[in-house]
Amino acid sequence: MTADHIGTCAEKVIAGRNLSRKEIHRLAENDTPEQIMALIFRADRVRRHFKGDEIDLCAIVNAKSGRCSEDCRFCAQSAHHPTRIAKYPLLPEQELLAAAEKAGASGAGRFSLVTSGRSLLKTAELERICRVIAALGEQKKLSPCASLGLLSREQARALKGAGLARYHHNLETGPGFYSAICSTHTFADRVRTLEIARDQGFSLCSGGIFGLGETLQDRIELALVLKKLRVDSVPLNFLNPIPQTPLAHQPPLPPLEILKSIALFRFILPKADIRSCGGREQALRTLQPLMYLAGCNGTMIGNYLTTAGRSPAEDVQEILDLGLKPRREGGGRKTEDSGRRTEKTRKPGIPAAL
Repeated sequence: MTADHIGTCAEKVIAGRNLSRKEIHRLAENDTPEQIMALIFRADRVRRHFKGDEIDLCAIVNAKSGRCSEDCRFCAQSAHHPTRIAKYPLLPEQELLAAAEKAGASGAGRFSLVTSGRSLLKTAELERICRVIAALGEQKKLSPCASLGLLSREQARALKGAGLARYHHNLETGPGFYSAICSTHTFADRVRTLEIARDQGFSLCSGGIFGLGETLQDRIELALVLKKLRVDSVPLNFLNPIPQTPLAHQPPLPPLEILKSIALFRFILPKADIRSCGGREQALRTLQPLMYLAGCNGTMIGNYLTTAGRSPAEDVQEILDLGLKPRREGGGRKTEDSGRRTEKTRKPGIPAAL
């Protein structure tokens, strides 16, 4: 596809029309560095049209770590894999609120409580999460999000009553590849949770992981499912192989292929917030700033679940250097370096708070 054809697709999307599968597949055929750069340039135009120059900043806390019953092949927290990570029950309320305070001080406008496990099985855990969400709502500094696994309607109603704004639950990959990465629950189970969350009026956050061994077509299928589900926020993660997981030796994707995939997501999901998350530092290396030009209008700052990120101040400076502006939805305060670790993987026994 020539640059003119890529431009035609971009203008079609900007005019509010969806690309056909044939047009998406033709975009995906752009493989040379020159073609990928042309694709990135047009994806940037789509991003700027729908999202302007603001970059949405979010942060998470690993509120409950390890001992997960599910066998996701990429996950360090699965009880099926003998990984060396910190394992602990749901953190006390004050620790969770302190993590939120630190996230706001680092520049985040959104904050998510993330727990390991198939779902929250204990009523006391859900009640604690709800109290923290209510406290965050009273403070009016951060927009609260939660990622608590598979969700029942009763749990969704309780979270809504506490003031939760957004529910996060990744689909991880396309439906055709999903069985290759998890056998203890299905792709349909994950979709059902998103449907329950949407029915309760939550904003939806759902994306996946690139580099699991999937094809570019699998990524396209994931984007199309997310579009059908009317997902508001799409976190894109990039496999950071963890020792002792089945994907520990999975070869990394070339950075240009990752940028191309981000651009395709922007063409398919022009109105969604597309945010780069876990593994971006290792996956994109020196090309990391280009993730915004490829279509991302958001990123996760601070640490991830079991691995460390980089200084939030570095991320904010990078955004400013590109002529973009951090968006601090929810009233996040002035950015400051949080003095976090910079090693690739956390030491066992240290909670993955920010």
